[in-house]
Amino acid sequence: MNFNVENLEKNMVKLTITVPETEMKKALEMAYNRKKGNIAIPGFRKGKAPRNIIEKMYGKGVFLEDAANQLLGENYRKAAEESKLDIVSRPEIDFVQVDPEKEFIFTATVAVKPEVKLGQYKGVEVAKADLEVTEEEIENKIKSELEKNSRTVEVTDRATKNGDIVNIDFKGFVDDEAFEGGEGKEYSLTLGSGTFIPGFEEQLEGKNVGDEVEVKVTFPEEYHSKELAGKEAKFECKINKIEVKELPELNDDFVKDVSEFDTVDEYKANVKEELVKTKEERAKEEKQKQALDKAILNAEMEIPEAYVLEQANQMLDDFNQKLTAQGLNLDQYLQFTGQTKDKFVEQMKPEALKRIQSSLVVEAIAEAEKIDATEEEIDEEINKVAKMYNMPAENIKEIFQGGQLDLVKKNIILNKAAELVAKEAKEI
Repeated sequence: MNFNVENLEKNMVKLTITVPETEMKKALEMAYNRKKGNIAIPGFRKGKAPRNIIEKMYGKGVFLEDAANQLLGENYRKAAEESKLDIVSRPEIDFVQVDPEKEFIFTATVAVKPEVKLGQYKGVEVAKADLEVTEEEIENKIKSELEKNSRTVEVTDRATKNGDIVNIDFKGFVDDEAFEGGEGKEYSLTLGSGTFIPGFEEQLEGKNVGDEVEVKVTFPEEYHSKELAGKEAKFECKINKIEVKELPELNDDFVKDVSEFDTVDEYKANVKEELVKTKEERAKEEKQKQALDKAILNAEMEIPEAYVLEQANQMLDDFNQKLTAQGLNLDQYLQFTGQTKDKFVEQMKPEALKRIQSSLVVEAIAEAEKIDATEEEIDEEINKVAKMYNMPAENIKEIFQGGQLDLVKKNIILNKAAELVAKEAKEI
């Protein structure tokens, strides 16, 4: 295998990869051995037909796609590694020559990590944070704690209203035909939560237990299911139960149950103290964010669109993992919110771009300031992980040997660089 590197505009690179004819022949033979068991040829037992007979019947390209895909994966990885390029996107593949009797040639167009020209990053101006805690904030925090300790009570003497939790059966129809995924039994829905299609929840207000309600909605034009996008639908719903959250009374007994304090006044004073700490921590984070934003504005870099798309897709994968941990999946989320995957990724691009810019600038600052991580700092991070998983630090360090340990070191360095920018910033 050999390859050629062609630098394109905006930090894009094209790798032209050539695989010898001998490797193509080997790959074709391997493809034949993998697939022959599934091919039936008259006059031969299944899986026993010679390759030349199969190719005569189905054409010489019968095993070509399988062989090309095998060669593509193997040789792209080798070329990417040997090129020493800092590749930051998935390859866009184009086939140049796919012939069983010739060399296999393909191109892989990729984004590479951009260079950063730093501007001012020390002494940038940021807004001074307001650390005052208001009575309203204290009351809201206490209300939140009350809600955590609330109980669900069934309502039987009134109709539904916004904020109620209604248990419903529903079945959806488009053009009088039931559609897949449009049916549910004993589903708990909080009215006003915006969980369902716009207009759905409002039509369940003012109803009583046992009522059968026909809800009419229109699916969004960009709904993820093309069969339903823009369509008018009706849902046959039945109200099974109405529930509401009942908050406990704020008194000394409640305070003793949920905290280490004895009186409401002591509890309120502690809530205020915790809010002050939270504001101070958020102010620190906001100062760092503003300082880095200024440093990014003062820097020069050209970010390839493919890099942004790669980052956005990674964010989508992370989001999907969080949904999975909550017992949901991405398809369900898209259905509930009336979005498409492409639209969701598009919405993520601005944040993806910001993350890339921030990472590149912080890395450049760390390099410019010659920031490093000490053994003590690395051990401190390992001890934090060990404590989190209740394992000996030596075991964590052994597990982290290699790439994971390098990542710990890199994160320490980047955090120190970001802290430097924030420390040097001027509050106005």
